[in-house]
Amino acid sequence: MDAIQAIKTRRSIRKFQDKPIPRDVLENIVDCGRLAASGRNDQPWEFVVVTDPAIKDKIANATDYGKFIAQAAACIAVFCKDTTYYIEDGSAASQNILVSAWAQGVGTCWIAGDKKHYAETIGEIVKAPEGIKLVSLIALGYPNEQPTREKRELQDVLHWDSF
Repeated sequence: MDAIQAIKTRRSIRKFQDKPIPRDVLENIVDCGRLAASGRNDQPWEFVVVTDPAIKDKIANATDYGKFIAQAAACIAVFCKDTTYYIEDGSAASQNILVSAWAQGVGTCWIAGDKKHYAETIGEIVKAPEGIKLVSLIALGYPNEQPTREKRELQDVLHWDSF
């Protein structure tokens, strides 16, 4: 699947097949995340890929809206060092992960991190070092659904030269 098709067809998946994702596929997905743009080329990110069911359960139970992480084949926790643009950088890496996963047939769902009350708990679960911030949690698995969502039309969001 090419990049344009992956971007235009990707949707959030919350129901997954009971099928593992091969390690090389997960590594390729994270590799695409680490190649994201970053402010001042800081590259502040660190990625924790969780496949252990017990750890996924702990993460799922800590979240508000990410209980389905427990049934996902994997969860990637995107952390960043506390740099000036860590939110932007971690978000760019997260988006690369979402699109690259879908291009390889793996469904994903982004679960909020940084501003959530459970961010510190997730760090403790995966033994993150001090001074590092959770930007996102990303559930991954082979889709067991293909949801459709209405998206705003291009003409409703595109402005030329001014509003």
